[in-house]
Formats: sequence, structure tokens, C-alpha cells
Amino acid sequence: MHVLITGYGGFVGRHLADHLAATTGWRLWGTTWRADLSAAAPAPSVRTVGVDLRDAGAVEALFAELRPDIVFHLAAQSFVPDAWRDPWGTFETNAHMQLNVLEAARRQAASASPGGPSGDGPRVVVASTNEVYGAPSVEAGGTDESAPLAPRNPYATSKAAQDLMAGQYALQGLDVIRVRPFTHIGPGQDDRFVAASFARQVAEIEAGMRPGPMKVGDLTARRDFSDVRDIVRGYHLAAERGAPGMVYNLGSGRSRPVRAILDRFLDRARVPIDVAVDPARLRPSDVPETLCNAERARTALDWSPAIAFETTLDDILADWRDRAARIAAQPATA
Repeated sequence: MHVLITGYGGFVGRHLADHLAATTGWRLWGTTWRADLSAAAPAPSVRTVGVDLRDAGAVEALFAELRPDIVFHLAAQSFVPDAWRDPWGTFETNAHMQLNVLEAARRQAASASPGGPSGDGPRVVVASTNEVYGAPSVEAGGTDESAPLAPRNPYATSKAAQDLMAGQYALQGLDVIRVRPFTHIGPGQDDRFVAASFARQVAEIEAGMRPGPMKVGDLTARRDFSDVRDIVRGYHLAAERGAPGMVYNLGSGRSRPVRAILDRFLDRARVPIDVAVDPARLRPSDVPETLCNAERARTALDWSPAIAFETTLDDILADWRDRAARIAAQPATA
């Protein structure tokens, strides 16, 4: 089984590759936007390919060479503040990359079955997001897959376009599955995101690498948080058990305030830490609350979260403490 992970160099891509390497005998390839991986060395189980997914010819050549059986399309510009600063760049990047991936998959299927897309082509698992729903009602069990798409920021709009595009190709006969994960966190995440930002600040204040106070944004927003390791397990199950054309929400089914993350980290901190609200961290048009209804994934995929919220936070903090210790141990340069 040949498996291609686009966006392998990102937070979710690394966790997905680790999960697949540990649980399957699949051969894994991962795309990066550059040939090298400066953040960390690639896993031995993954062959990395430097490719610009906005280049249609390069993507088609990659599919022609690898002829993947399964494609996990994760690559995207996913940081909301960057999307506000460059709406068109975010939209163009995310929509263009996915169009090229789906077209390459369509051509691979057509070459195997000249009549058009068929089961001979790859199965494509497209990573969408709960952000496409905007701010639906969270009453009566949370947001399910029937909720209308009503994105409220440029990133969400770009993902809604990807989501609809994937649905269009599924209607044309391509084997495409969409997963809509709600907020996922875990070790290895970029500190532009809230849990990693809090953990990094705690670890560096503990190590004497930065002064206090901790800087935070809106602590009242409520999110359905899941561990990234549970989410990538859902991706794997979607690839193995999902129905072509179907959409699956992935989330915990519990909404928690951002303050719960802060409180856990402060409770675990080794030194007293003060907190201050930073206006620059307050986002415009934020969604006040999200709550996932993942009943379809539970029923059809036999998926449910397994990692406790507190365990996830402890793992994130341990990861940032390890990073801070490695930096502190480096010899000073002149």
C-alpha cells in the first residue's frame, strides 16, 4: 500500500505518519514545501518529497511516479491571523493545492480506467475543519455534518472552498472522503496556537529564559479540544472504513473554555506566574463556542477519543520543558 501525506512537515502530518508507521505495513511518502526539514529530521519510515503543491505539473508528476493508493491531503496555510493579514494568499494557496491534488488523483484513476474516475484511483482523505461551520448553535448535542457552511474568517472560507471542491469531485466519481476535525492540540504544535503558546511561556519562565507575566488572549472562548493523536487515528479509520463521498466530524463532544488550558498549566508550573491580557492576541470575528457531534464517526468508523484532556496538556507542557532544557544546554556563542 503506497500512501502519500501532503503537508508531512506540519504538526498533524508528523503525528499521522508516526501513527501509520506504528499500526500499518504501509509505505509512506510525505510532501514538504522544501526539500529539507529544518524543524526536525524526517522519520525513518517516511520518504520525504520536496514539492510545491501549487505547481500542477509537479503534483501530476509526483502522482505518476508514486501512484499512491491513499492520499491524506493535509497541506494548508492554517493560521487564522496570517489569513487575516493575507486573505488572498491563504485562499489561493489552500484552494490551488487541493485542486492540483484532486486533478492528479483524477488523472491517475482515468489512466487506470480510461472511462473516467473509478476504484482504480487513489482514495483521497481531505482534511477540512470545523471552522467551515462558523458559529452554529451548539445546543442539542453539538454540530453535526448537516450544519450549513458559514465560515467567519479568511482561513475558514478557504477551507470551505476546499470542502466543497472535494464534494464536487466525489460527485464526479472520485473516491474522496472529507474529515472535519474540531480543535486539536498536542506535543509538537507551533506556538502560534494557544495551548502551545501557553506551554512555551510557562516552560521558559520556569527556566529563567523570559520574564513574566504570561501573555494571553481571550480566555472565555469555548472550544471542543481533542488530542491530535486521536484525530490522526480518525483519519486512518476514515481511509480504511469511510464511505466514498462521506463527511465525518471528529471531536470530543465536550466544550471547554480556553481558561481551562491556562489553569492546568499554572497548576503544574514550578514557579509562581502572573498573567496579563495582550490585546494583540484577541482575534476579530471569533466564534464564541464550538461543540462537535461525532456520532457518525463513532457509528461508521468505530472512532472515539481515547486520550484525556489533562494528559494532552501534560504532554504539551513536558514537550516545551524538554525544548527549553535543550536550548538552555546549548553553549553560548560569541
